[in-house]
Amino acid sequence: MSAIVEAAQYLTFRLDEELFALDIDKVREVLEFSSITRVPRTPDFMRGVINLRGNVVPVVDLKLKLGLSRTEKTIDTCVVITEVCVDGESVVLGALADSVQEVLELEPGQIDPPPRMGNRIDASCIRGMGKRDDRFLIILDIDRVLSPEELRSVTADRPPAPPERVAEAFA
Repeated sequence: MSAIVEAAQYLTFRLDEELFALDIDKVREVLEFSSITRVPRTPDFMRGVINLRGNVVPVVDLKLKLGLSRTEKTIDTCVVITEVCVDGESVVLGALADSVQEVLELEPGQIDPPPRMGNRIDASCIRGMGKRDDRFLIILDIDRVLSPEELRSVTADRPPAPPERVAEAFA
């Protein structure tokens, strides 16, 4: 895992009581939680697929994948549309979050390496621990949340992501 060496913007969101973040360059957009079509014979963390402007996009329950409780639908629940790298190609993937908080910028000095012990989450998917005021946030590496095999299984036969970017809408 490479060290974070320059300031970057992060989309922050809640999973249970914890604050998480994704590099804004990996985020395409945030959608309200709507209907998700369940796909038979998929892992529990794979909640199903959604129709995103005519494209089938798999949706993962980040809380289940990270060993937390199942995401329940509330007024704040949303789907963070991300781009993940699968076998060298960019693929669109939705991730459920309890709520989206804000976009913030962190300097390298505000980010510590991931903890090595005592964490409920496999640290291999954590890029670092951000510090802002008196809060800590867990910066996820979305490309590592799912294993390469899991990514291939939930994105099989999906076209690569179109090159357009909508992350600027959060700036």
